[in-house]
Amino acid sequence: MIVIADGGSTKTNWCLINEAGRKIYFNTEGYNPYFSKGEYIVQSLNETLPDHLEREKLTAVYYYGAGCSTPANVKIVADAMKQIFTHATVFVGHDLLASCRALLGNEPGFAGILGTGTNSCLYDGTDITLNIDSLGYFLGDEGSGSYIGKRILSDYMKGYMPKGLREAFYDNYALTNEDIFDNIYNKPLPNRFCASFSKFLYDFKDNYEDYAFSTIDYAFTAFFEALVIHYPNYKDHKLNCVGSVGYSFRDILSIVADRYEMGVGKIIRSPIDDLVHYHLELAPNV
Repeated sequence: MIVIADGGSTKTNWCLINEAGRKIYFNTEGYNPYFSKGEYIVQSLNETLPDHLEREKLTAVYYYGAGCSTPANVKIVADAMKQIFTHATVFVGHDLLASCRALLGNEPGFAGILGTGTNSCLYDGTDITLNIDSLGYFLGDEGSGSYIGKRILSDYMKGYMPKGLREAFYDNYALTNEDIFDNIYNKPLPNRFCASFSKFLYDFKDNYEDYAFSTIDYAFTAFFEALVIHYPNYKDHKLNCVGSVGYSFRDILSIVADRYEMGVGKIIRSPIDDLVHYHLELAPNV
């Protein structure tokens, strides 16, 4: 029995493959070690893993997570996983590697993440060969849900948002400027708080097309300007992307990619199905 997990900053998608080869999917919250420390991860998993998961029977755990990009962060997550899955071999890798394996399998190309956070790289079919650091929530993450959410919150607080949309925002969240400041500067997981508002824009995009388009176009243009165009010969690659933001606004993402003369390849919401395929069919011994 093995389990494969794709962990974003907001949500982790898991797939258990049992002795009969049956795939069983479930979710927990996301565990980014920049925001969630080991004790919290252990507590959360103990509380949220399904009761039917026979942890002692697992032989291997393949966990790919946001923020698992340094040895120290990998150790935080790996140590937590070993406390939960005591009889399993634990592999912890970066969520960017999961995206490469899900989007490209064993083929070379460009892979990106546009979810709560942002990342991107060139992949040679086995390893990531070049990664321009997106610098995370405070300094970068252009194109991400948190980046879009910060723009939405700023427009709401400054009164730049269209009147009807601003009223809908207040009806949905009843947030004052003081509430927003408190969530961003005093409470945990400010990146997740900001990213949550990208869904609000998606829900209202048909009624406020101009505002929605300009906001998302601005974010994806920043993604290209800050990251994509700095990869060597980027126009020779297709834009392959995983993440709820890229998938939900893929029509605008395609327009921006075309503006930069980059073709569009595979855009998926979640990598978990393709990642399971990778481990079972393309690299079963990884």
